[in-house]
Amino acid sequence: MSLTPRKRITFDDYRNKYDYVTLRREGGILELRLHDKDDKNKSVVWGIEPHGELSYLFYDIARDRENQCVIITGTGENFIGAETSLGGSIPPLVWDEIYQNAKFIHANLLAIEVPVIGAINGPAMVHAELGLLSDIVLASDTAQFQDAPHFTDGVVPGDSVQFVWQMLLGPNRGRYFLLTGQKLSAQEALALGVVSEVLPKGKLLDRAWHWARYITARPTLVRRYARVVLTQMLKQQMLEHVSHGIALEGLAGSVSWGMAGRSTDK
Repeated sequence: MSLTPRKRITFDDYRNKYDYVTLRREGGILELRLHDKDDKNKSVVWGIEPHGELSYLFYDIARDRENQCVIITGTGENFIGAETSLGGSIPPLVWDEIYQNAKFIHANLLAIEVPVIGAINGPAMVHAELGLLSDIVLASDTAQFQDAPHFTDGVVPGDSVQFVWQMLLGPNRGRYFLLTGQKLSAQEALALGVVSEVLPKGKLLDRAWHWARYITARPTLVRRYARVVLTQMLKQQMLEHVSHGIALEGLAGSVSWGMAGRSTDK
């Protein structure tokens, strides 16, 4: 009796399935390039749609055993463009979908059982952790990092940034970063250990593919299980913190978004 499942997901199943990414795979190396829904030459601007889409995409990537290494990068000037303000009240069932996607986008990213390389091609002012949670993090010299859409915009930083940035920067620097809207340049991020290499933008992807080929030269199970052991702590942190954080983000938002234009000092 064959032990191979009758149905396994293949690249063709999801190659053209999503609107906010372009996928290409060569020699088992999958390159994921984020972009605008209507213009593949423009940077993605973050919002509810790409947030949900990537939560499904990462699951497809994780279940495709032909993927041997993954590169995540962006398009144009930005890695991810800052989202517009949510504004106004959000219906409970809409927030419930955001809450669910916030859990699955990170869980499914970390469920990818091959090494992931983040190639941060420009400013990442929102959800920078989608690149920074990679096993190897490269940045162009034009990259900047900020948590723009949360505390400084009246939103609780609760969708994983609350522990990712404290993990990357240390507790005191991480809290300062999240509460003050601090921007880090690529060189500052390098000095602080947030990224591992800074390169001219035109050389960024070549360097990512260099490391991807290095990784894919290792034995299959070494690659897969190395990723598993190196992400175990992150999975535990996600499980412990994201549900709580996104719930408080929504709770605070139900007050602040519903009081747009009113003083909250009284």
